[in-house]
Amino acid sequence: MSPEPHASDASGWDVIVVGAGSAGAAVAVQTARIGLRTLVLDKHPLDRAGATWVNGVHGQAFDEAGLARPTAPELRAAGHRFHLVAGWGPTTKAVSDTGVLDIDMRLLIARLQHEARLAGAELRGQESVLALGPGIVTTATATLRAALVVDASGLGGLYRVQKPRPGDVCAAAQGVYAVTDRPAAEAFFRSFGAEPGETLCFAAVAGGYSIASMRMEGDELAILTGTLPALGHPAGKKVRDDLAARHTWIGPMAFGGHAPIPLHRPRKDLAFGDDDGALVRVGDAAGLVYAAHGSGIGAQLVAGRMLADALSAHGLRPGLRSGLGRAVRAWERAWHRRFGARFLVADAFRRLSTRLTPEVLAWVLRSGLMPEPLLRVGFTAGL
Repeated sequence: MSPEPHASDASGWDVIVVGAGSAGAAVAVQTARIGLRTLVLDKHPLDRAGATWVNGVHGQAFDEAGLARPTAPELRAAGHRFHLVAGWGPTTKAVSDTGVLDIDMRLLIARLQHEARLAGAELRGQESVLALGPGIVTTATATLRAALVVDASGLGGLYRVQKPRPGDVCAAAQGVYAVTDRPAAEAFFRSFGAEPGETLCFAAVAGGYSIASMRMEGDELAILTGTLPALGHPAGKKVRDDLAARHTWIGPMAFGGHAPIPLHRPRKDLAFGDDDGALVRVGDAAGLVYAAHGSGIGAQLVAGRMLADALSAHGLRPGLRSGLGRAVRAWERAWHRRFGARFLVADAFRRLSTRLTPEVLAWVLRSGLMPEPLLRVGFTAGL
């Protein structure tokens, strides 16, 4: 496929999104829906863009983004109890319904890409972007221009690259495994007061800021892990693999993946440029990750809708750029007003939690300092 815009688009694109994962595809859906000529580029084949595992996303995020809530098989679980366990136990604290949906990210990203196409966006995989800036994207074969460029390229980003410090990177891993001995699996969950279908989240198992989360649905088990290797702890993938090998009732892995997740506070500067050409950063490239639980999917979905709303409010139309600079800065201010303080608090909590031991966490859970309503806030504040 040619990297040049359609012949009829003499003025180029209105929006070029770099990255076709959940953050980039969500932006493309929203900008295409308001009629902006949108191009999405990703260095990977489109079916390999973004996360390849199961991730928790608060249902409210889909509502606020104007996206349909997922259904099976994209939706793997919803409305289940969450049990926080200090270390490997036995102290636990339960949260009745977190509002979090377990989503197969492969299918969510495929849906977002499909909806972007239906709205008129063009998506191109295996397109390596060498550089980008306000209004311009350079690939291996062409220089493309647009009113707005969106950097959704992931960790560190491609514009004004700011790689996080090693201590601000979570090594996350997730896998979905076969359950080979269901009675043994059920007995394991019930030994912690949980029923099959509910989540067991073992915290502080490999340093303070670390988890090993398990949930069984039918004959499948989902394991999610995350650690801070820079602090001298094993990576999430090793914790996941060791946990799977420890229990004879856990069979082979069906699918999953692992990746570094940035945990630093959100970038202050999310928008650049003026009416001649602008750029915004979203997703991991902007640090839009709620550090308390290491996920930013929900906030990223909402960010795409907020960006499209700002562009519409300032009169952006296909081929017209007047008001573009004001629009992207209005979006930047709106995002920080909505999420900035929450994400800063989450980052402060994350930094504090790196010193938590299982014994201290057990004392906190027993003392009542972390009641169920407070725990629930952690699931909703970052969506």
